[in-house]
Amino acid sequence: MTYLEAIVQAQVEEMDRDERVVLLGEDVSIYGGGRLLQRFGNNRVWNVPISEGGFTGLAIGAAISGLRPIVDLSTASFVYLASDQIINQASKLRYMTGGQIDIPIVFRCFMYSAASMAAQHSDRPYPLFMNVPGLKIISPTSPADIKGLMKAAIRDGNPVLVFEDASLWSLKGDVPTNPDDLIPIGKADVKHAGKDVTLVAIAGAIRPTMKAVDALAEEGISVEVVDPRTLKPLDCQTIKTSLAETGRLVIVENAHRVCNVGSEIAAVVAEEAFHLLKRPILRVCAPDIHVPFSPALEKGFFPTRDHIIAAVRHLF
Repeated sequence: MTYLEAIVQAQVEEMDRDERVVLLGEDVSIYGGGRLLQRFGNNRVWNVPISEGGFTGLAIGAAISGLRPIVDLSTASFVYLASDQIINQASKLRYMTGGQIDIPIVFRCFMYSAASMAAQHSDRPYPLFMNVPGLKIISPTSPADIKGLMKAAIRDGNPVLVFEDASLWSLKGDVPTNPDDLIPIGKADVKHAGKDVTLVAIAGAIRPTMKAVDALAEEGISVEVVDPRTLKPLDCQTIKTSLAETGRLVIVENAHRVCNVGSEIAAVVAEEAFHLLKRPILRVCAPDIHVPFSPALEKGFFPTRDHIIAAVRHLF
């Protein structure tokens, strides 16, 4: 099934399994939500007014009261409007009450790339939330991964943010049919084995990365591709294990360069695995400017196959 179908399937299975799971958000009848509305009705699927802070706060209160809400914030840039509720309430209330309350809630949003959505609809806000204790963050890249991790997020007792790259929605792949087949939050996956260089690909950057792998293989460069899948907690051990074999590290992501996931990975590797490096760490990411609306300017704004190939060649 497609990546988007896998998301819907994960929600259907979890809502069938646990009547406490509810869905609310903007335009929930779109992007597969119509199937959920038809199946579970208005008592469990709520199409709410466009007031992100309002309905996010409502969902957090519902989670405290015993439900397990999935909050569909639609475009990832809209998460800024809900950030006070997510950061000051969802992430902190368990800590501030000494563990007396749980906040089992999932916040789902999606990111555009090369879609001319303009600066206010094109951000990748996940680095901002990585700096917040108490939150878990996932950004899977395959249909099987998004289904398994989405189900794990819904069953988790903590607030979990799901950042999907809309460029992956049409991606097809085999998906497990066992409703209890979960993928643990916090475990990376090696998408391609290699011995010369480690490429860590974040979210939608997986597509140009895999294209670069094939091209580099023709040049005799063997690439290992690591997909973190979970951004917080970050599985740095899998990255270090790969680096022990290759000695070279390139991190690819579509977020802006300053303080992104690549920055954190590079810092951890420098602190804990510097002795494994044969060459300096390289990051391939978006520049530190807002995403342009113009298709001509947006083309090449995010990492491409050629950008990744050039970075790897530089290491050799």
